Amino acid sequence: EVRLVESGGGLVQAGGSLRLSCAASGFTFDDYAIGWFRQVPGKEREGISCISRRDGSTYYTDSAKGRFTISSDSAKNTVYLQMNSLKLEDTAVYYCAADPRPTPCMVVVSPRGSGMYGMDYWGKGILVTVSS
Repeated sequence: EVRLVESGGGLVQAGGSLRLSCAASGFTFDDYAIGWFRQVPGKEREGISCISRRDGSTYYTDSAKGRFTISSDSAKNTVYLQMNSLKLEDTAVYYCAADPRPTPCMVVVSPRGSGMYGMDYWGKGILVTVSS
């Protein structure tokens, strides 16, 4: 059974940092692209960052550039999202998702429609709240 489990969310003050983790199981971790997404209630899901386990390439959307860093630990089958300089507008439910195809990371985090992404597996999400 494929599972993706996010952890590390919570409440943080603006300007602070959090590190989200995405623990993967049930599939060959090194064959996948893993993306991080977020969604605010009432708004479309937004792609943030991606790491390709095939070649180690990474990609960040404008929302994440310069503040967030994606990384992975193959021994732990875990992908991390280090979030620094958090802003109020970063408040959202954060999801990790996996794509088994050799999809470029830039495509992984680009919506195919209204908040739709071509990812095969999704975690349940974790809430990040940034307070003033």
